[in-house]
Amino acid sequence: MKTNIYLRKVELGNEKKEMLIKKIDKLGKFFNSDATADIVVGTQKDKMIVELTIRTTDMIYRAEERNEEVYNATDDIVEAITRQIRKNKTRLAKKLRDGVSKEIDFISEMPEDDAEIKIVKTKTHHVKPMSAEEAVLQMNLLGHSFFVFRNAQTNTTDIVYRRKDGDYGLIETD
Repeated sequence: MKTNIYLRKVELGNEKKEMLIKKIDKLGKFFNSDATADIVVGTQKDKMIVELTIRTTDMIYRAEERNEEVYNATDDIVEAITRQIRKNKTRLAKKLRDGVSKEIDFISEMPEDDAEIKIVKTKTHHVKPMSAEEAVLQMNLLGHSFFVFRNAQTNTTDIVYRRKDGDYGLIETD
């Protein structure tokens, strides 16, 4: 597994960097050699923030932990990713037996004020072919409320989302 470390507003010595890599490499037993681990270390209000994103050909695992010490935050993040991996294996075995709801909720209410729409962040997302069930799993692993993916059956760009009632919705495009 390839590991990259990015520092934000913090200085880490070589010993701490090596410790980070050593602890994250313990997760390598779950992945093949094509996996990439990106570690982002920063500070905010006297706390260390450690973010870990592991990308494989099929899935993305992400966790973020805050602690006074980088060592403790790293331990917590390894535990969080390990929990996600175990949860992922269980969910894949069940194949999301409840399925994905095909209902689509359209938002009918628009903001009444004529305030200017301001885009404050832009992300680039590589859209991979997968089933709707895999997209729901990926969305849950990332902790997001929606996920954009390429439907492997129809080859269209679709969106799955979490509904207010806890079920899932699928938006199919043409």
